[in-house]
Amino acid sequence: MLKGHLDAIVLAALAGEPAHGYAIIEEIRRRSGGVFNLPEGTVYPALHRLEKAGAVNSDWTTAPSGRRRRVYTLTPQGRASLDHHRDVWRDFVRAIDTMMASGDPGAPLGDEPPWPTR
Repeated sequence: MLKGHLDAIVLAALAGEPAHGYAIIEEIRRRSGGVFNLPEGTVYPALHRLEKAGAVNSDWTTAPSGRRRRVYTLTPQGRASLDHHRDVWRDFVRAIDTMMASGDPGAPLGDEPPWPTR
């Protein structure tokens, strides 16, 4: 279900503040209620792709432990991309809601289909 939405999810995780890769993974997990438990091998390629596209910048920093890590920041282009992803998502959800409710406009969702089933 994430196919086609990973970049938007990563951008949304960075919308609040800059973060290193593991913190982005944790933010995605937290904000999705644990539904999106993404491995590093999924998120880091997305971050590199977004950086190449100009949607995020990264800089090396040193953690209090002395360990170096790369911190990613949303760029103005990345924020515009996130806004576009949000608009597209809202349109998609609205269309799906309309499709799911159509057929029998008075029937609540979850009712039996209007055709015979086995």
